Amino acid sequence: MSRNYAKETKWEDTPAQVRRREARNSARAHAERLGKVTKGDHKQLDHIGFHRTGSLDKVPTVVTSAHANLSRQPPRH
Repeated sequence: MSRNYAKETKWEDTPAQVRRREARNSARAHAERLGKVTKGDHKQLDHIGFHRTGSLDKVPTVVTSAHANLSRQPPRH
């Protein structure tokens, strides 16, 4: 099955997804200010818990490797 890039881009531009991306970027910037992560360290912030929808504000985070964070994500279809 071929990918529908237009549909994917349309979903990424929805207001809810823009807010979630902004929250992820804000959390990363906050962790950088605290010295927990640095640019280019190949680490990610894992938002603890199951947060597929809704706000990511005030969700606790932990610094993990990219491999560990992606291996714990729910399967995508």
